[in-house]
Amino acid sequence: MRRLLNALYDSAAAMAALCMVGLLGMVMLSVISRLLGFNARGVDAYAGYLMAGAGFLALAHTFKCGEHIRVTLVLNAFGSRTRRAFEVWSLVLASLLGVLMAFYSCRLAWQSLQFNDISTGVDATPLWIPQLSMAIGAVVFAIAFVDELVLELRGQRKAIISGDMLRNE
Repeated sequence: MRRLLNALYDSAAAMAALCMVGLLGMVMLSVISRLLGFNARGVDAYAGYLMAGAGFLALAHTFKCGEHIRVTLVLNAFGSRTRRAFEVWSLVLASLLGVLMAFYSCRLAWQSLQFNDISTGVDATPLWIPQLSMAIGAVVFAIAFVDELVLELRGQRKAIISGDMLRNE
């Protein structure tokens, strides 16, 4: 199960990386089209869709690597039992909020598909297509929160210290 979950997080990160490469392609196309004097319609909209996709798809992997911003000042002031209680409480709350975000992201994409909602730009893209990356990223992020909660309750959660926290500049 652990390998499956890690593969899920890594796959979402790989899709985020592909979105970033696509974003680079859109920016390059926009710059080149302006230099050569032609108009590449919808490039700005697609760049925005890819940026949102990259952000949402990278959430779970970033969380599991311990790279999200954490405020540990308060937690470090408590003993181990109180600290664990706060960790469990915050992971329960984060899991609930993550599941809500995933549910409403999926619902938004589904409703956009049902209503044939299209973008207002020149590209007229069906909005469920870019919203799908947001929904997938939100679902994987919710799974990561629940995964961390289960690991914490079992006492198997490892404290990941980001490399940036070790540097004093």
